[in-house]
Amino acid sequence: MPAGHGLRSRTRDLFARPFRKKGPTPLSIYLRTYKIGDYVDVKVNGSIHKGMPHKFYHGRTGRVWNVTKRAIGVEVNKQAEAKARGEVISTKRQPKGPKPGFMVEGATLETVTPIPYDVVNDLKGGY
Repeated sequence: MPAGHGLRSRTRDLFARPFRKKGPTPLSIYLRTYKIGDYVDVKVNGSIHKGMPHKFYHGRTGRVWNVTKRAIGVEVNKQAEAKARGEVISTKRQPKGPKPGFMVEGATLETVTPIPYDVVNDLKGGY
């Protein structure tokens, strides 16, 4: 276990640039238009240090509430806020459970009796 608890601790793979995607950032990233109320995913670019959010927000989805010249404000719900509101979040996957019983309509019941063992031996040729 690492000993440090710094701002960017344990982010070696989290903020690493993908394979063959290193180098200068394309201008299309800076030319995107965001409007208030849009839902956005927070994806941290490790090569841009200014305005980098905390590693907790990487991969989270939020809603844009403020747009400025150089940044946007994103509102992300945290678990502490949900706990204050009294919401209960179950993270463990629960199985679906058994289906409720039902009656099959229109089917007729048929009683099946087993074949005696001697008849089976006679059919095989008397072995």
